[in-house]
Amino acid sequence: MENLIHEIKLKEITINNNVFLAPMAGVTDIPFRKICRAYGPGLTYTEMASSKAMEYNSDKTERLLSLMEDERPSAVQIFGSNPDVIANTILKLNENETIDIIDINMGCPAPKLVKNGDGAGLLLDLKNVERIIKKATQVSSKIITVKTRRGFDEEHITAIEVAKMCEEYGVSMITIHGRTREEYYTGLANLDIIKKVKDTVAIPVIGNGDIVDVASAKNMFEYTGCDGIMVARGAEGNPWIFKSILEGKDYIPSNMEKLETILRHIDYALAYDDKKQATLKMRKHISWYLKGLPESTKIKDKINRCDDINVVKEILRDYFYSI
Repeated sequence: MENLIHEIKLKEITINNNVFLAPMAGVTDIPFRKICRAYGPGLTYTEMASSKAMEYNSDKTERLLSLMEDERPSAVQIFGSNPDVIANTILKLNENETIDIIDINMGCPAPKLVKNGDGAGLLLDLKNVERIIKKATQVSSKIITVKTRRGFDEEHITAIEVAKMCEEYGVSMITIHGRTREEYYTGLANLDIIKKVKDTVAIPVIGNGDIVDVASAKNMFEYTGCDGIMVARGAEGNPWIFKSILEGKDYIPSNMEKLETILRHIDYALAYDDKKQATLKMRKHISWYLKGLPESTKIKDKINRCDDINVVKEILRDYFYSI
């Protein structure tokens, strides 16, 4: 893997390595990014934030885009379908000196986004995609990147066209998820489309989809020739995946290291959210951390019924010391 891992330069910014944590709604908040960054990804992204909500100065949305002091280079992700609203959002974000990269989401498959023409819904209107990219790059003082999918469905395979527009108007990097919107996260990601995009444009291309270990990361790099990779669901409950990929061998944490990581994650969540929110948010993360461990279903059920995060900590300690 050594020859596959390298820096990526985007204008004046150097990213130390080409293994990134993907933006994931409801997942990549500050506590999770903090956990993952300890294992070395070159770039971590915020959860996606609505450009429309930014128009109304939504505190919740602005909080989604908050960054850690040591999170540099930093990347935020926004979504929307109105070129003027997206441009206005970027003008606001230009004022934030802690932001280095603004990524525009053109791939989220969530029905509530798609029905508004946002996320992957944009892929049904490439004229609008062009307007968005053109305006975004015109007004931004930050680096603009785009994350998209293979297409909306088999009748609308758009990745190459979107990549060409990105290159034409000055987008610095594009990430391709190898599935259509209609596939959501089912089946296998199509690596051929990522390879075709890489062969078509000169800007850095990041491959995304089904990267869960060293073998799948190596396959993405070697088959597609991509400049970097983006890990999404493969990092859920497994922040060690970044250490594995960067070192070229799958790292299996001990049960005690898992416990220590979960407890640290809980403490980060408590520092970021109130106790109730931290308890609710950590349930899914704990479930991911415990996946595949003995008798884990019983423990997950117990934790999901518990409303006190301090009691959850004790349940976890008792469990890990017993296995």
